[in-house]
Order: sequence, then structure tokens, then C-alpha cells
Amino acid sequence: MATVQVAVWVVVMLVLIALVFDFMNGFHDAANSIATVVSTGVLKPGQAVVFAAFFNVAALFVFHLSVAATVGKGIVQPGVVDVHVVFGALIGAITWNLVTWYYGIPSSSSHALIGGIVGAVMAKSGAGSLVAAGILKTVAFILVSPVLGFLLGSLMMVGVAWTFRHAGPSRVDKWFRRMQLVSAGAYSLGHGGNDAQKTIGIIWMLLIATGYTAAADKSPPTWTIVSCYLAIGLGTMFGGWRIVKTMGQRITKLKPVGGFCAETGGALTLFLATGLGIPVSTTHTITGAIVGVGSTQRASAVRWGVAGNIVWAWILTIPASALVAAVAYWLSLQLF
Repeated sequence: MATVQVAVWVVVMLVLIALVFDFMNGFHDAANSIATVVSTGVLKPGQAVVFAAFFNVAALFVFHLSVAATVGKGIVQPGVVDVHVVFGALIGAITWNLVTWYYGIPSSSSHALIGGIVGAVMAKSGAGSLVAAGILKTVAFILVSPVLGFLLGSLMMVGVAWTFRHAGPSRVDKWFRRMQLVSAGAYSLGHGGNDAQKTIGIIWMLLIATGYTAAADKSPPTWTIVSCYLAIGLGTMFGGWRIVKTMGQRITKLKPVGGFCAETGGALTLFLATGLGIPVSTTHTITGAIVGVGSTQRASAVRWGVAGNIVWAWILTIPASALVAAVAYWLSLQLF
């Protein structure tokens, strides 16, 4: 009986840590959803975070749990995951998120979590326990998502510029201030749909590993789904102002028309990835779209030094979070 009580306590603790990660994911990535509408003056910061949080949670009713299934069942071989692996993965991801938030670097919470899982699993039983297909498609989209965001953002900017070539700047600005509410809502919907499911996936992984749900189940318990969407929405409401400044102004100066094109290009990329069940980085996606929009004006409109620093953070995310996760895994063996 004592063993069951300890198991319950450990599982509850890990679920709470996962929800803290989910909250931090919203907090850390809030800038991705609201930076453009804030920097263009369409919404005030307080309005923007509530607006984005609403659509984060609304994604619960829009997307299937394809990404959750990839994280919960498609990254690690069955039977390998235990409470120590989950603990290591979460601590690795949370640590990297805190470091990048402190320095205002828009890194990927998604890849921090994937890196955490990889590091903890390798510390336990080596690379052979990983599912190559799941890892490869996630790693591939480190490149694909920003490139696709870049292409869609730049193509939309060119298309909009051609369509409104005879309209006055003030008329275009007025029109796209309204349209940017639509694009920001769509991006926040995509953000919630992809990112909340990653935490759903790791809690699902935990529940399967500890026997609290069956591996054959096609979806996790309802309470898991609802709590994760609410957690990321609350995190978004608290915002991440250090990163808002980087995303909204330091990469390139945006006007409402540029914000609309960047958000729409990013949203389309997220919808595609979520539909395919691929956990992508909303940070990578919107950064690529913002750079794409800026580059249609002139190459010098993009602050390539800032963009370059962001890319270095992307490269380091998985190995850094994996290293911390491996250490956390070994520490957990001593703790519980």
C-alpha cells in the first residue's frame, strides 16, 4: 500500500511540474502571438495578452490531438519511459526556458521539451530507445517551419503590396489594423493548438508509464486536455515582455500590413504542422515570417545580427536542454 501512495504522490508532482512547464510555455511564447500587434500599436499589451490567451484555449475545440500522440507515443520506444525520465525531461525544458527568458532570447519551448526527453532517455538506456522517425521529423521542422514561415510571410507581403499598389498608405494602414486582429487570432489559435498538445503528450506519456491509463487508449483523459489548454492560456495572459521587444522591434520594424502578413504566414505553417502531428516551434515559425516580411522591403530592413543570435539559440536548445535533462534524470534516481 505504501508503494502505491508514493507512486500517486510522484505522479501528481510530475503532472504539476508539467503544468508549470505548460504555463511557462505560454508565458515564454506569448511574444510570438502578440509582439506584432503590440509593436504596430493595434492592441495595447494588456488587451493583446487576453486576446491571445482566449484563442490559445479556443484551440481545444479546433485541433485533433495529433501532436500529443507524437509526443506521447512517437518519440520514445514503449516501456522505456518512467517517472525519472519524465522528471528529467521537464526539468531540462524548464531550465532552458528560464535561461532564454531571462536573456530575452526567443527560443523554442517545444524543442526544449523534445531535447529534455531525448537527454533523459539517453541517460537511462541510450539512443536506441528513441523512435528515429519521430525525432527526425521534429528536427527537420527546425529548418522547415522558419523557412515555410519566411516564404509564406514574404509571398503574402508581395501579394498584398501588389493588390494595394494604388491605395494610399493611410488607407492601407487603417484596413490592416483591423485585419491584423484576424491574423493575430489565427496565429494564437495555431500556437495553442500545437504547444498545449506537447504538454498533453508528456502527461499522457507519464500516465501510460505508471499504469494510470492504457497504452491502447486513443486519447488521454479529458482532464489532461482541459488543464493543459487552460495552463498555456494563463501563461500567455501573464506575457513575456522581454521577448516581446525582441520579436516586435529588434528584428525589423513592422507596420500593420507587415504584421498581418507575418502572422498569417506563421498561422498557416502552424495549422499545417499541427494537422500532420508535428511538434514545431512557434518561435521559429513567427521569426521566419517576420524576417520574410522585412526582407521584401530591403535586406537592410532586417537586423541580421539579432536574427543570427536567435538562430544560435535554436541550434543550442536541444543539446542544452538534453544535457540538463540527463543530469536531472540521475538526480531524480537519488530523490524518489
